[in-house]
Amino acid sequence: MQYQTLPQLDEKVSKICLGTMTWGQQNSESDAHAQMDVALSEGVNFWDTAEMYPSPPDKDKQGDTERFMGTWFHKTKQRDKVILASKMSPMDFLRDGQTRFNAEHISSAIDGNLERLQTDYIDIYQLHWPERQANFFSQRGYTEEMVAQSLDDLTPFLETIQALNNEIKKGRIRAYGLSNDTAWGLMRYLWEADKNGLIAPITVQNPYSLLNRLYEVAMAEIAHRENVGLLAYSPLGFGVLSGKYLDGKRPTGARLTMYDRFARYTNEQALSATAQYAKIAADAGLDMAQMALAFVNSRSFVTSNIIGATTIEQLKSNIDSIHVTLSSDVLEAIEAVHTQHPNPSP
Repeated sequence: MQYQTLPQLDEKVSKICLGTMTWGQQNSESDAHAQMDVALSEGVNFWDTAEMYPSPPDKDKQGDTERFMGTWFHKTKQRDKVILASKMSPMDFLRDGQTRFNAEHISSAIDGNLERLQTDYIDIYQLHWPERQANFFSQRGYTEEMVAQSLDDLTPFLETIQALNNEIKKGRIRAYGLSNDTAWGLMRYLWEADKNGLIAPITVQNPYSLLNRLYEVAMAEIAHRENVGLLAYSPLGFGVLSGKYLDGKRPTGARLTMYDRFARYTNEQALSATAQYAKIAADAGLDMAQMALAFVNSRSFVTSNIIGATTIEQLKSNIDSIHVTLSSDVLEAIEAVHTQHPNPSP
């Protein structure tokens, strides 16, 4: 395994991060425990979850992913070997609608996270997506509806930062980060923290893959110059970049077979690009999924690459992508496809 120093925390985290959002939907508690056993044995010491998980969101199953992790921590007594990230989500069915990023709601959310996880602290606590409307979750443009929204009706940035800083002082979280946020959002958090002498966010968890490289447009420079690491999620585009959905295939039990709501990675442009990436992998004698993951692993602004799997075989193969180095020919071929089909899956 390869490790990187987590920005602003003196911790070495694995370049591969264990994603968990299938636990409770596609994976049982015993499956989840087996994945945690394998991940830790392979040197993956960085794990990510959220109060909302499993995904797709389900009010009756909400929190099961964290509960599965909690029972594993209780059983194995190995919480100290894991750098743990979780999130609070501004989703209406959570915490009786207490979805604002203010001190009261943040405290309530963390109460629930810690209880389910059976731990006293979370290493990185993330805001799952902004309260405000912005162009995230497959929205490419900045719409008139977003223009019309007033920030006066939302929790002030400073209030959120102060609340998270207070949780750090209490020892319930060690650091905090953003998720599904924009360049303006990240810079506003950094500016408010700096202006008021407060601890700033250290990571952003945003999508990044061969089908969505929009992070490079503005966020990558911020990551570099402000020392804010990217935790890249959906590096395989919900499994599309494994090639298993090519030619209209829908494997039994696969995510897009079970949940047709996730269509952002299967539009015409995305499928065309995916077919070309599959040919690049085949010509180079590479496993397609490992090629896609290796590309993400190779980016200097990526602190950790969040992989997900429903089987142990997938998990081990995804982890092994850390040992794959892409040749200059492969990288040039990838850039040629990206030029033809730039970011088809925002």
